[in-house]
Amino acid sequence: MHLIDPAKHTRRAFLRRAGQLAFTGAALPTAMNLAAIGEAAAFNATDYKALVCVFLFGGNDYANTVINYDTTSHGQYATIRGGIAIPRANLAATALAPSVALPDGKQYALHPAMTGLAGLFNGGAAAVQLNVGPLVVPLTRQQYNSNNNTLYPKPPKLFSHNDQQSVWMTSAPEGTVTGWGGHIGDLARSSNTNNVLTCISVSGNTVFLSGDQALSYQVSSNGAVRINSLNNSVYGSNHVRNAMLQLALQSRTHALENEYNLVTARAYGTEGAVTNALNQFPATDAPFSAFPANNGLASQLRLVARLIAARNVLGSKRQVFFVSMGGFDLHDNLINGQNTLMGQLSGALTAFYDATVQLGVANQVTSFTTSDFGRTLTSNGDGSDHGWGSHHLVVGGAVRGGRFYGKAPPVSVTNSTTDAFDQWHVGQGRLLPSTGVDQYAATLARWFGVENGEMGQVLPYIGNFGGGDYPVDLGFMG
Repeated sequence: MHLIDPAKHTRRAFLRRAGQLAFTGAALPTAMNLAAIGEAAAFNATDYKALVCVFLFGGNDYANTVINYDTTSHGQYATIRGGIAIPRANLAATALAPSVALPDGKQYALHPAMTGLAGLFNGGAAAVQLNVGPLVVPLTRQQYNSNNNTLYPKPPKLFSHNDQQSVWMTSAPEGTVTGWGGHIGDLARSSNTNNVLTCISVSGNTVFLSGDQALSYQVSSNGAVRINSLNNSVYGSNHVRNAMLQLALQSRTHALENEYNLVTARAYGTEGAVTNALNQFPATDAPFSAFPANNGLASQLRLVARLIAARNVLGSKRQVFFVSMGGFDLHDNLINGQNTLMGQLSGALTAFYDATVQLGVANQVTSFTTSDFGRTLTSNGDGSDHGWGSHHLVVGGAVRGGRFYGKAPPVSVTNSTTDAFDQWHVGQGRLLPSTGVDQYAATLARWFGVENGEMGQVLPYIGNFGGGDYPVDLGFMG
């Protein structure tokens, strides 16, 4: 009962836009009319926009990323966290000065290693979305504790790494085959000359970028992945290589053989186009020049910046990218481990933003963080355990930056159903999300060009949100 009916939204969007196609007329063949309607069912972009998903695998610790900074809240935070709390004196350089003050004098700072992102926030190019996580429907703590899963359904398999990674990307547990990045790509692909380059991962295979039609095109941080036997001599012989090329690309009468060769030909042709385009645009190296080779995220984002620089050569108008970092499952060594990770994240995202400024597309590229889940506010001794809601960052020139969005949760570990003050904890300081992933994604998708009537095709639970404390548009995009 809580799933929206995507067919209704599809039909509504179809009917609305079909009216724009009256000029095709009855005189045109039916097939041509249907083809034109199919094209109109997705937005036709004239400008360029890109979304860049930065996934933090392992479940990032929210409390030491966006840290309570006002004296009262920091004192509560330090009391609960104990030895894994970051001293307030270490936070002056990353204190956040929002353009709109939070209620009750609440203040935050970023992790001390995140000076770059703190600078972007205070300069208006980054925002913080507070306490966001997977939700099927809005939930209070009392509803979460209810046994009525029909009225108050919870996301499947909470606190499980693999499943919650999948739920963030697809709204369903592990095994789902399409994600919301891919569904955005389904709508956007007709805007691109080469629709294979609509959804690009620089971090291996990911369901996030798989749509019903859109493909997750994978590249390495060094560029497009080549099929060696079709590009290099085989056994030292170009004759063998030419024979392999002919066998791999020729048409076949057997349906499966022919389909295999079509996929191979697509990969071969796309690799050539990407490689040739990237060779023309090495100039985005400058913002990344200070990074060591072991900052994998910086290397991935450098490649994304080069692909964006080559957008006109490749005929790209709308693109969704996926990059990632690992190592966030810090049940121990939280202080040292996160110090390294937060430094890499902040440095790489800041350099990437600087690259978009250099390319003149800062207002057209938006990066955003995601992760399996947040973690417990309480310490397990040297780290924190699996949680649910978390705080996330959105970066770009189109972001209504220098602000916090969503509800600032109290610093607490209570799970009492009678505590009206604290509705946002479910034990050990695990945050019950006050904002759903579907709302977060819908805000990004709307900026990207997805219309209201198309949101149901992208996000299965978005019909359960809207108005009041759970708006579909969270407001952080211009």
